[in-house]
Amino acid sequence: MSVKEPIIGNKVILRPLYKDDADFFAHWYNQPEIMFECGFTKPTTLEAEQGRIIRPEDEDEEWWVITDLSGKILGETGFLRMWHHWHCTDMSMIIPDPDEQGKGYGGEVGRMMLERAFRHYNMNRVSVGVVALNEPAVQFWKRLGFKQEGIQEQGYYYNGVFSDFIMMRILKSEYI
Repeated sequence: MSVKEPIIGNKVILRPLYKDDADFFAHWYNQPEIMFECGFTKPTTLEAEQGRIIRPEDEDEEWWVITDLSGKILGETGFLRMWHHWHCTDMSMIIPDPDEQGKGYGGEVGRMMLERAFRHYNMNRVSVGVVALNEPAVQFWKRLGFKQEGIQEQGYYYNGVFSDFIMMRILKSEYI
């Protein structure tokens, strides 16, 4: 397994996931509002989160823990489904604690990850999927420059409620 060096920004650090991080994710990923916003279909456990963290590296995805400059965990971000031959990837970011939202962390992480996608991996397209009922997330991705591509009408279901699922993307030429 290769060792990834942390990526240091002005407000955040992106670092590899460690087994000890599982406590943070097991707590937050079991909160009903987070489960709804992120599309988690069932509760998680500490053991499941530890297993997710220590699984072998996969060249088709890359995950980072988001911390503030003091090392406090804020969330995670990553690329999933990296299609290197097509120069496309999907991106994810979760800062689950409402007290840590709205402080500029997400915007900086988004820009850091887009730089990584477009410059390091030479991706041409980065996409995200967002639950339409999570309007703050939709607006967040728009502020980063993502454009709506389509809607999967009632393509998301959680706790007895259907929601549209919004597909968004940003192209390298729109960002760089």
